[in-house]
Amino acid sequence: MEIKPYNPLDKVNLGGSVADAMLQSEVRPLGELESFDGAGIYAIYYVGDFEAYALLTENNGKDAFSNPIYVGKAVPPGARKGNFGLDSSPGQALYKRLREHAESIDAVANLKIEDFFCRFLVVDDIWIPLGESLLIAKFSPIWNKLIDGFGNHDPGKGRYGGARPKWDTLHPGREWAERCVARGETAAQIAEEVKAYLRAMLG
Repeated sequence: MEIKPYNPLDKVNLGGSVADAMLQSEVRPLGELESFDGAGIYAIYYVGDFEAYALLTENNGKDAFSNPIYVGKAVPPGARKGNFGLDSSPGQALYKRLREHAESIDAVANLKIEDFFCRFLVVDDIWIPLGESLLIAKFSPIWNKLIDGFGNHDPGKGRYGGARPKWDTLHPGREWAERCVARGETAAQIAEEVKAYLRAMLG
């Protein structure tokens, strides 16, 4: 039997320490965040009564917050051009991204912002993509893996010919998404997909 020695400086182990630090951070109401500086990674949790998410709410209840519904990242503007780790100013990238998510939830009729909470970690930008990837691999959050579109932006005038995201079909209300082409699946069909996915993931 070959036993591989543990290397604390392996990039996966370093990324894992960043992910673990985020999971140990304070849980905060998503709709009540005060502005702060920095870029980083985050997880969003749901504890509401939307029927399709019942198993998720059960697992996150009693302040457990054990299964995020979505995991994401916010990088400094310069990082999008390949300048990770080159001291580009992060500004309020992470706060602004979380506010965008809160506004998306506020725009829909069948979700309530008070049912959403988050954890986040301000971290040096070089560790952000790896930390996010490890968290998604660990939890397979449903809004990352099955219900696409929560993190999407308005594609802009002349670009509404694409199919409406699953997220906006299940949770209608964002004005720009209403301009997109209706999907083949109905909200009821997507809700059944959600239930099956959560049964497989959470039992």
